[in-house]
Amino acid sequence: MAREWLDRWREGRIGFHRSDTHPALIRYWPLLGAKPGTKVLVPLCGKSLDMRWLARHDHPVLGIELAEEAIEQFIAEGRGEVSRYQQGPFSVCRQGSVELWCGDFFHFHIEQAAEIGAFYDRAALIALPPATRQRYAFHLAQLIPPGARGLLVSLTRAPGDDGGPPFTVTAEEVRELFEPNFQVTHLEDGDPEEGSGFRESIWAMVRRGPLLCP
Repeated sequence: MAREWLDRWREGRIGFHRSDTHPALIRYWPLLGAKPGTKVLVPLCGKSLDMRWLARHDHPVLGIELAEEAIEQFIAEGRGEVSRYQQGPFSVCRQGSVELWCGDFFHFHIEQAAEIGAFYDRAALIALPPATRQRYAFHLAQLIPPGARGLLVSLTRAPGDDGGPPFTVTAEEVRELFEPNFQVTHLEDGDPEEGSGFRESIWAMVRRGPLLCP
């Protein structure tokens, strides 16, 4: 799976990349209640322009991406000075208030996520095969503190289309994966995309658990 992902970026097969901000992010993020200044975790971020939108709306962003090509393209297409440093197994680039950590999401641990207070997943869960999705949901829950909020985009393919990535993740699977650790709220189902039959669903999530008093 990792090899296929890296090959896609090297060969430019990135039809999943949007050239604009996802409309669900614009519509629903302000309703989540994530305070300005809250750092947002974006797993498997690619070079998503959604990170720039979050940064413009007063959210420091920490994106994690396996493909170095994606990170370098994001930096090249942006503005501002770039700082580079190493954090354990991750090579990190910072441009403005966006940090991009190059490495395996499953090697990112709670000690490195100390400042994370929200998350956004537009294309991480649906990029993973079924056998990995449970691991992803559990690992994400370990990184997100109680009370933190997030937005998730899932996807279903046209009936009879079992291909991927992106993979079909049904509403039932979203609830099965996340409800043990998150309060899950279904926000909307989009219309099928013309030509592909893909249909997105939008979810709001709040990490369960006792809130720590200051």
